[in-house]
Amino acid sequence: MARMPWTTARRTTAAVAVTTPFLLTLFAATPAQAHGAPTDPVSRVFACSPDGGSSGTAACRAGIAANGSPFTAWDNLRVANVNGRDRQTIPDGKLCSGGLPAYRGLDLARSDWPSTRLSPGTTLTMKYASTIPHTGTFRMYLTKPGYDPSKPLKWSDLPEQPFAQVKDPSLTDGAYRIRMTLPKDRTGRQILYTIWQNSSTADTYYSCSDVVFPAAAGKADQGGTDAGTAVSPTPSKAAKKEPVKSPAPSAPAATPTPVPSVARSADAAAPDSTPVAADADSGSGPSAPMMAGGAAAVLVLTGGAALALRLRRR
Repeated sequence: MARMPWTTARRTTAAVAVTTPFLLTLFAATPAQAHGAPTDPVSRVFACSPDGGSSGTAACRAGIAANGSPFTAWDNLRVANVNGRDRQTIPDGKLCSGGLPAYRGLDLARSDWPSTRLSPGTTLTMKYASTIPHTGTFRMYLTKPGYDPSKPLKWSDLPEQPFAQVKDPSLTDGAYRIRMTLPKDRTGRQILYTIWQNSSTADTYYSCSDVVFPAAAGKADQGGTDAGTAVSPTPSKAAKKEPVKSPAPSAPAATPTPVPSVARSADAAAPDSTPVAADADSGSGPSAPMMAGGAAAVLVLTGGAALALRLRRR
């Protein structure tokens, strides 16, 4: 009877010792309550990840080298307990990495990061991939006009207020789709900086999406399109106009008015070309009568010779 408590305690200790490693492993493997990053317009962290398809570009290779490891965890660029104090928490020059050493390669100041072409003033639908739906607020900033991509991104490069803000969007097919109207005064290469502050967790996510606006903003397509296709309609329209214009000169040529002009040009060239044609005809036309006359003469002579021979024989 005295051994029962000791035996029970021993068994309990052994069970805890056996199950503790499994519990720790399970806890470590449990994902955070929210993961995500923009995939359209593509963010640097996703573009350079194994899932993004741009890891072989020069900028991504440089970022991975500076990072010391690939951006496999592209959806985990988060900082806890920021609570809206982004500018006080994230240092200048480290906005794209969120100040996290594991993502420091994203802060390289380069003008060749994978980018998305956009049109100013259009409606953009951002696709923000996330593995678990969570409540929170998205704030979107666009670098100021005149931003220099050859310098590290600083808070002073961004306006004080976001140009778009969305709270608790719905998650559809594994992504948030956030509609926003882009500013009208941006040209060239810019950065779309997205902050996702969770309200159901203590995490805030940061991301840099490199975007390019056309220089001739007035000629850009003003219709609402998704990222990556906003500028493409403009070149395609120009391409469609060229074939329409090219046949235009030939169309009048088929009308009654231009026809005489073409005939006149042919008539004007006739004096030079007619002798050549006449020479060609003279080489073939007169030869037929001459051959016919020659054949008749031969027949007459042959007939006369035969008649003479007959008379002599008689």
